[in-house]
Amino acid sequence: MGDDFQHRDVPAFGKRVFRLGLAVSHGLDDAGIREALDGRMNYVFWAPTARRLVAPLREALARDRERYVVATGPSFGWFSGSIRRRVERSLRMLGTDYIDVLQLYWVGVSSALTEANLEVLSRLREEGKVRAIGVSIHDRQRAGSLAEDSALDLLMIRYNAAHPGAEKDVFPRLARRRPAVIAYTATAWRRLLRAPRGWAERAATAAECYRFCLSSASVDVVLCSPASAAQLREDVAAVDRGALDAGEMDFMRRLGRAVHR
Repeated sequence: MGDDFQHRDVPAFGKRVFRLGLAVSHGLDDAGIREALDGRMNYVFWAPTARRLVAPLREALARDRERYVVATGPSFGWFSGSIRRRVERSLRMLGTDYIDVLQLYWVGVSSALTEANLEVLSRLREEGKVRAIGVSIHDRQRAGSLAEDSALDLLMIRYNAAHPGAEKDVFPRLARRRPAVIAYTATAWRRLLRAPRGWAERAATAAECYRFCLSSASVDVVLCSPASAAQLREDVAAVDRGALDAGEMDFMRRLGRAVHR
């Protein structure tokens, strides 16, 4: 089928994904979640605290398991036992026999990529209980090293117009193995949506923030976390506008530098 701006065939998943992924950390209600899952979005980031996502996600998986990519992991991944327990519990909660992506969150902060933990990740993948393994990580230098040489299938990294450092530290190092890349904090924790002090122009829209991330060929999926169904629809529609043009990209980079300062 090939890739286009809206979709990506990701070898690590063995599936085609809509490049805007769903997270539910900002209050999207049950009806909004169901609208997202019934629509075009099929990459779902399920944090352990997102309990309201369980019922609609379970129903969606029961209808068409192979359509969706579910990414999850333990809240704290310091020890291998907690990692396996999270997987077993997730399988029961969702009524499925595999998780698409098992990841350790914020390596170095709330989890550790030790030899023992990497071993249990790899073993769960071999057992077929997970299809891909990965981490979320702020340390860009380490992320670049993991991109080049590790057993990981996926890196979830901070990337936005105010924090574009992955373009230098991570993206050039993907070519050797090409792990999947999931971008998050596209709005820089909403800072890009507010004009910074001394900035004479307008702020960015959420749509522009997501399009900024997706304009990089290195990014497979960018996560969004809408607060309402209206925001969800705006975010999904933004993807249809395609990559930022040169003027839009220049605006986003200038704004990003101002916000970062």
